[in-house]
Amino acid sequence: MTRAFLVVIDSVGIGGAPDADAFFNGSLPDTGANTVAHIAQAQALTVPILDSLGLGAAVRLASGDDVPGLDAAPTAAWGAAQEVSPGKDTPSGHWELAGVPVPWDWTYFPDTQPALPDDLTALICKLAGTDGIHGNCHASGTAIIDAHGAAHLQDGWPIVYTSADSVLQVAAHEESFGLDRLLKLCKDLAPHLHAMKVGRVIARPFLGTPGRFKRTANRKDYAIAPPSPTLCDNAQAAGRKVYAVGKIGDIFSMRGIDENRKGEDRALMGHLSDLIDTAEDGSFTFANFVEFDSLYGHRRDIAGYAGHLEWFDGALGDLLPRLRDGDLLIVTADHGNDPSWPGTDHTREQVPVLVHGIGARALGQLAFVDVAASVADHLNIPHTGPGKSFL
Repeated sequence: MTRAFLVVIDSVGIGGAPDADAFFNGSLPDTGANTVAHIAQAQALTVPILDSLGLGAAVRLASGDDVPGLDAAPTAAWGAAQEVSPGKDTPSGHWELAGVPVPWDWTYFPDTQPALPDDLTALICKLAGTDGIHGNCHASGTAIIDAHGAAHLQDGWPIVYTSADSVLQVAAHEESFGLDRLLKLCKDLAPHLHAMKVGRVIARPFLGTPGRFKRTANRKDYAIAPPSPTLCDNAQAAGRKVYAVGKIGDIFSMRGIDENRKGEDRALMGHLSDLIDTAEDGSFTFANFVEFDSLYGHRRDIAGYAGHLEWFDGALGDLLPRLRDGDLLIVTADHGNDPSWPGTDHTREQVPVLVHGIGARALGQLAFVDVAASVADHLNIPHTGPGKSFL
């Protein structure tokens, strides 16, 4: 039996989705956003491996935009995928890549201050054992820690914030507040938020002192469970080993996952490298590299985003020759986060689908769910959701 590796480079979009005008960063719609093209237009971008897999060709298919330096003739199969779920967030993108479009409308908190309803704020205070919270607004995670971290160290109130996504994030200092206390707070909050159809409660621990705060790798997402069997569930039910790398286990509430490996992106690349060498025949590995999104997209750091793409490209070049005959490796994304775009939120974009292991051909316009159908086809396991295999 051959193996499958599904690798999500988080937020690496390739041009506005057809319905991008219905999604906003502040007052500006996402129409025209293009994460990869705008980075390449802003500065030199050297990603020969991704380009040879079809990244430049996929950008041109999705948007028609110019992509300086990405003009290689693809040596792999390539296409562009569109999402149908009514969101531009992590769970929607990943669930749909795993064959399960979101069947409901997510709940979002308004971009006001306070952003949270009074009863939810009271619940957070009760569970945290504090008299109040800091933040209570839309914010970038690093900016709000810089703004409220000193006060948090003094009074012990958690820093609570949200964004244009269906999410509630709670930041706290690992030492003064306590990591276990933060994780318990978020775990206890999660059922209440999930009942409201808020997609995730995210624990955002940090360390350091005022002016030198830094988030740690102990982030944990408490995500609402998918409403029907995913690609992970179906692979596990068929007796296949399912490995999660990065935040995949959190996104799927560890359902259908046998082993979850976490860490910062460079550590995650080590985990993926190890699995390419050691994962069993017939296994499925689902990986997410989040720092494109968390460190560079939300912070609107074009140069940092470009550098991370180049780092990933070099690491991918070391992995591909070590794949076994018959292995399938797909590189894709879950949404966009154009670092040239106003605001700090995700952008509603199409994503690349770059496929190593099935020869060089254009796959054309795809749906996110086609990725799940294709991986299931390759592994010869049932596919219970929508979508059509491109194999």
